[in-house]
Amino acid sequence: MTGLNLFGVRAIYKFEMARTFRTLAQSILSPVLSTSLYFIVFGTAIGSRMGDIDGVDYGAFIIPGLIMLSLLSESISNAAFGIYMPKWSGTIYELLSAPVSWIEVVLGYVGAAATKSMMIGLLILITARFFVPYHIAHPVWMVGYLMLTAATFSLFGFIIGLWADNFQKLQIIPLLVVTPLTFLGGAFYSINMLPPFWQKVSLINPVVYLISGFRWSFFGTADVHIGVSTGMTVVFMLICLTVVWWVFKTGRRIRQ
Repeated sequence: MTGLNLFGVRAIYKFEMARTFRTLAQSILSPVLSTSLYFIVFGTAIGSRMGDIDGVDYGAFIIPGLIMLSLLSESISNAAFGIYMPKWSGTIYELLSAPVSWIEVVLGYVGAAATKSMMIGLLILITARFFVPYHIAHPVWMVGYLMLTAATFSLFGFIIGLWADNFQKLQIIPLLVVTPLTFLGGAFYSINMLPPFWQKVSLINPVVYLISGFRWSFFGTADVHIGVSTGMTVVFMLICLTVVWWVFKTGRRIRQ
């Protein structure tokens, strides 16, 4: 059994990261500016008229949800676009004939997408300081959970990029599925504020566990136990890894 081809991983990673900095305004500045508007509207204008939630000022309470909203959408779109472009241009065959395994391909593309998403998440966190004061109760856990979520949904985006056969399909799941689930997943409220029936319905939404776990790292309080949130995220990551392994093993959706 040969070792990991770090040169191949590094080449893919550096190429994807270089593409990010070539489109700096679209890749990084645009999500940060959009999130700043959320802070102005929800954190400052509306938040000043609302009381605390679980003892946390509303402006600070929405920070984890806003970061997660950007993190999920950026992770998916970056990874999906990254692997779809070689399929669209035909250079995917060069990648498949190169001496790199599916693990090394995934590490390169998903690693770059997760890095971009984390950069945006941390920039949003810094931006939030200009609008509301906040304190992170568990900073190490916050960074770890940020990494776990970015890697998991970059894997999910990688699958979408393999599945898509046109540019429209790249946007279907992020726009019609992920974004609505994030808004309904407690990004701007606690699900404990809902009637009992709708609290149970909300637990079907997987994004609830992501936002709840991330919010716990900030304030030490969560809608769902932190162990359950982490477990759900890890399970979803393993499912995504299994799907990617199957796609590369069978070759389906790779060669168009």
